[in-house]
Amino acid sequence: MLSLLFFLFLIVFGIVSILIALPLLDGKVKPNLIYGFRVRATLESPKTWYAVNKYFAQRLLLAAVAEIVAAIALFTVPNMEPSIYVLSTLIVFVIAFSIGMMQTSSYLKSLPRKNEDNAGKPALRIK
Repeated sequence: MLSLLFFLFLIVFGIVSILIALPLLDGKVKPNLIYGFRVRATLESPKTWYAVNKYFAQRLLLAAVAEIVAAIALFTVPNMEPSIYVLSTLIVFVIAFSIGMMQTSSYLKSLPRKNEDNAGKPALRIK
């Protein structure tokens, strides 16, 4: 019975993660201080905000799907202790999520900065 409750919790956790990612993926979340990939560069530029959060949402979706797949696959393992089951499943999510965060950070660094042109050189300002 306890294993079934853990299973349901982990499936709901994955589904909630997917539901969190979808509005970011669709560009429906405006720059804010509460929800999304919030760093100075994304908060200063709406264009950067939407690009980076779409990229991040794709990685969050992958992490959530990996967690759901792990929850289902590990649930079928006979005689697995519930604590090992939950920890193993959450570790899958944490690893996938961490990789996604690092990839998103790298993606953000690859974008032209606010005061740079496409060649990576400072843009000229005409006064």
